[in-house]
Amino acid sequence: MSGTPTADDCEKRPQFGTRLLKDSDDVFKHNACKTWEHTRERKKPAGAGGRILTDVREVFEFNAWDHVQWDEEQELAAQAAVAKNSCSKLNDDERERFQSDAPKFWDSFYGIHDNRFFKDRHWLFTEFPELAPLDVSEQQSRSIFELGCGVGNTILPLLQYSVEPKLKVFGCDFSARAIDILRSQPQFDEKRCEVFVMDATEEQWPVPFEENSQDIIVMIFVLSACQPKKMQQILDNCYRYLRPGGLLLFRDYGRYDLAQLRFKSGKCLEDNFYVRGDGTLVYFFTEEELRGMFTKAGLQEEQVIVDRRLQVNRSRGLKMYRVWIQAKFKKPLVPTS
Repeated sequence: MSGTPTADDCEKRPQFGTRLLKDSDDVFKHNACKTWEHTRERKKPAGAGGRILTDVREVFEFNAWDHVQWDEEQELAAQAAVAKNSCSKLNDDERERFQSDAPKFWDSFYGIHDNRFFKDRHWLFTEFPELAPLDVSEQQSRSIFELGCGVGNTILPLLQYSVEPKLKVFGCDFSARAIDILRSQPQFDEKRCEVFVMDATEEQWPVPFEENSQDIIVMIFVLSACQPKKMQQILDNCYRYLRPGGLLLFRDYGRYDLAQLRFKSGKCLEDNFYVRGDGTLVYFFTEEELRGMFTKAGLQEEQVIVDRRLQVNRSRGLKMYRVWIQAKFKKPLVPTS
């Protein structure tokens, strides 16, 4: 017997609009007659996302759904999973080793993966159009600095898409291996871009530009890799180097993201701060604590979005709930008292 439904099978099924879902497994029966050709031409939603799941039977129609609301049961289950995987903390010696040797672990990571692990972030120009505006004067100069630039997954698309003749891009990473890989890429333009090794958790930043000079500072999945006790100092330094009116563009992991729930016991350094199998570190934020740190640094909120997304694997029938936080904060033109 073939696993593919025939036309007669489909005709025997009730109309989609009148069938109510009583069992979540029925989603596969509902979709059994459908083809997926229409999904190939569907573009990803723009901005914060506009693909909303209104009928749970359609969950496997697309690879991702935006603005997914969690019910109380799901929220409690996530809290229980985090309580379980964080009940046993690493000892002081282990925590110190992973934190002090962070550059070594990232060097090892990039030594293994080179520039193949992370995809270039072309989506950034939809989420953050300030990075490559189309209406910039040819006489206007701008400067953008990325903290934790890695192998250039943000910088290289920026150099590719920007039409600004006087744009200068800076980038730093505490992995010397990552910086070497970035400089070796054919798209890297040393006339428009300067990258260097720097540990952003240092109190004083040895950067090749002055304070109050950067139009934009970019932090994409970077703050989460730093010790929580040093995060405020990093944001304070961002404030120092942003020009008045400059923007800090931010995206990182949110509390109860799938990546946090998947950690096993024995990987937690402190609450919501974990070590991965490769030795790299990751923290999971709440909207409130991020807003508090940015505001304490003197920055003004322009946008904070908790991006709750449902990603699906059609072939395996898996549903994966992701949580990210995206934000824009501005340095005021006049310092606040």
